[in-house]
Amino acid sequence: MGSPRIVPSARSAIYTTVSCQCWRRYATPALTGTGLLCLAVIRLPSSNHMIDTESGVRLEARWDEPDVATGVVVFCHPHPQAGGTMHVPLMHRVTQGLVERDFAVLRFNFRGVGASTGTWDRGEGEIDDVAAAVQDARQRYPDLPLGLAGWSFGALTSLGWQGRSGDDSPYAGIALPVGMFAEPKRLAPAPRVLIIGDRDQFATVEATRAYAKSIGARVEVLDGSDHFFTFRHERVTEIVAQTLAQRLER
Repeated sequence: MGSPRIVPSARSAIYTTVSCQCWRRYATPALTGTGLLCLAVIRLPSSNHMIDTESGVRLEARWDEPDVATGVVVFCHPHPQAGGTMHVPLMHRVTQGLVERDFAVLRFNFRGVGASTGTWDRGEGEIDDVAAAVQDARQRYPDLPLGLAGWSFGALTSLGWQGRSGDDSPYAGIALPVGMFAEPKRLAPAPRVLIIGDRDQFATVEATRAYAKSIGARVEVLDGSDHFFTFRHERVTEIVAQTLAQRLER
């Protein structure tokens, strides 16, 4: 099966931190606003860990680990063309919560983001980045079960890698932008969940339910939440952790 083409559109989310340390929630032709939602942004030091891909691209990455890990998670960030990085608040908060639940978490910047080399590759090379991160995680924790998680574009690319590789690891897709891009149709059976807010700006609950049914995934709808799950990060973390732990219970 061919890899999905992932191209930015006018509806792509904006994840840019501005100089006043406020967080721009979104900016689209239909949803443009002048207000900024202020959040506490915890700045994390850049990791010296680098991941080498088969194509020679080097990915900036960081590990967050508990004292004793019971599982390992590769966690993929939002759209590189819309300001997404591994350090955006939801990525940090969910990572923190997973570590508290004894998961070792690998985050990385897609090619062309932060200290990662290479350039944006329309979603093709970014799926290769996921493959390299998974290999790195398996090398570091060869005896622990692996899970995948991603937010928005990260949810799409990690699922795209599962479709391309036939991987059956547990998967949690946060705000998968169903209908904006070509989602993988053929996936190996695995524990999967799609988490969506009923006010998501880039996908509908109905479309998400329909796609989830086609791939055998369950859906968790967070009432009152949009694409960014403001003040709901703990609940998102709970759902992600419950899904990724299913492999541990087999």
